[in-house]
Amino acid sequence: MGAVESTEGEREPLLVPSQPATNTQPGLSRVYGRRWFVLTMFSLLGFMQGLVWNTWGPIQISAKHVFEFSSTDIAVLVMWGPVGYLPWLLFMSLMDKKGLRASLLLSAFFMVLGAALRSVPLKDLYYRRWMIHGGQLLNGLAGPTIMSAGPLLSTTWFAPDQRATATAIASLIGYLGSACAFLIGPLAVPAPNGTVGSTVYWNQNHIRDRIQFVLYAEVGMIAALFVAVLFYFPSRPPVPPSVAAASQRLSYRSSICRLLSNMRFLMVALAYSVPTGVIAGWAGVLDMILTPAKVSQVDAGWIGFWSIVGGCVFGVAMARFADYIRGMLKLILVLMFAGASLAATWFTLTCLTRLTHLPSTTATLYTSCILVGIFINSSVPIFLELFIETVYPVPEGITCGVVTFLSNLFTGLLLFCLTFYFTAALWMGAVSGVLSSISTGKSCPG
Repeated sequence: MGAVESTEGEREPLLVPSQPATNTQPGLSRVYGRRWFVLTMFSLLGFMQGLVWNTWGPIQISAKHVFEFSSTDIAVLVMWGPVGYLPWLLFMSLMDKKGLRASLLLSAFFMVLGAALRSVPLKDLYYRRWMIHGGQLLNGLAGPTIMSAGPLLSTTWFAPDQRATATAIASLIGYLGSACAFLIGPLAVPAPNGTVGSTVYWNQNHIRDRIQFVLYAEVGMIAALFVAVLFYFPSRPPVPPSVAAASQRLSYRSSICRLLSNMRFLMVALAYSVPTGVIAGWAGVLDMILTPAKVSQVDAGWIGFWSIVGGCVFGVAMARFADYIRGMLKLILVLMFAGASLAATWFTLTCLTRLTHLPSTTATLYTSCILVGIFINSSVPIFLELFIETVYPVPEGITCGVVTFLSNLFTGLLLFCLTFYFTAALWMGAVSGVLSSISTGKSCPG
């Protein structure tokens, strides 16, 4: 792989001698061409983890028909993602002590095992459902590393003027996987006869075969990625890309203590975790929420797809913009949250048309939901950069592990409530929970 020398501003000594010395050559920092391969492999694993997590929500009507799932089962299948985040401290410790390669290999192994369990074609539906639930839980256990290690990878491999862009790609690609589940599921798996928007008869065996095909394809792709990571995925480059990448960081225990005692960090973490956690859980069961509003499985899939894809594209663009303008992160976040609050209110009032008497059309549902996704999801890389700046020299992986745990906590709480207190009107308006984000967003430290 080729190597490119960094800019003049980064060519500073990495180690400063304790005594003054003359004729000392400054240490060199380098960025390697292989950094893009490392980023690609990590991003593809994140993509597949998001795809597997969101398998069942977009095809919930077909899954209920074939596997006799209930609405509670669908919510629990989505909830295994946040539940898998409970042992996050163990994964953060492994990442801090053994490096990114060891923790990523463990996560990839969980993903392969979980995808394989889901695809075992058992005839007994009782045991088949348990296998599917177990597979979803194992995929959720890969979440702490996949969702938290993006900033660590970007700092370890990329120069400062590329760091925010690399962070955006690594952190948002999992969202893109979730978005593709909205597209792949409804297009590959037909809805049963009698559901909204379906006029063609599909027998149960045909639907089961199509679901099985999707599961086999996913386990094959994850297995290929696991083999690739096993053969080549270094934890760090031979020479660091910047002074920050080579600097001494706090220990694992000291980092946790500093984060939990830093009110500035906790305020920013709350502003991040509430809206992103609510939106993640809400999107995971979007098809179930929109079914009472007479939205078909395919249309709900397209709405979810474009809302997440729009957030990913806009998020990468904003991260590239933030690479050049470092002092406007708070203003950018406040504007994003203001837009998300307005779009969420519009979407909620549109869904509750029986109460508000506002016109509910496909165009308004698409536009309002997509705008919510764009404003919330595109804020993720900006927040991650803000976290890193706020708590330096705490290691990036530990910092992002804490905030993604909090985000998954709110996702789990939302899905837990959905499991036991589901009503159509309540959950069509659940997205209005992001309204709280505008006040927390304005309280973010600058």
